[in-house]
Amino acid sequence: MQVTVNGVHHNVDADPNMPLLWAVRDLLGLHGTKFGCGVGACGACTVHLDGVAVRSCVTSLSDAQGKAVTTIEGLSKTGDHPVQRAWKEANVPQCGYCQPGQIMQAASLLKQTPKPSDEQIVEAMSGNICRCGTYQRIKAAIKAAAETA
Repeated sequence: MQVTVNGVHHNVDADPNMPLLWAVRDLLGLHGTKFGCGVGACGACTVHLDGVAVRSCVTSLSDAQGKAVTTIEGLSKTGDHPVQRAWKEANVPQCGYCQPGQIMQAASLLKQTPKPSDEQIVEAMSGNICRCGTYQRIKAAIKAAAETA
């Protein structure tokens, strides 16, 4: 199978039904995308598929074929995407495990809705679980990123 991840074309020798998460982590060696629940409920594995946030643990490799996959490593080569900068300025991470998924979800939200309301932020981020409870900092960072983007 051919898959394009972070702008690089890869020939992947794998079952087309393999979750995209395992292809990204195990076959391509991109470990920023995290395994959380395995059923698409927590958001730790969020990546972009043609710019839209998806849960890579429930997205098959065949679903990604012919589409652009972006992982946290590909969001910005230098880590200066507006969401990443806002995350640092707001000191969002505590343990940090869920943050790649949170950042990818937030970046997708801002791409689709550049100036989201508080309600839109809460709705878009509701599927991303933070075990440390940094939701207020996440919301503040998204609002700050929306102002600078």
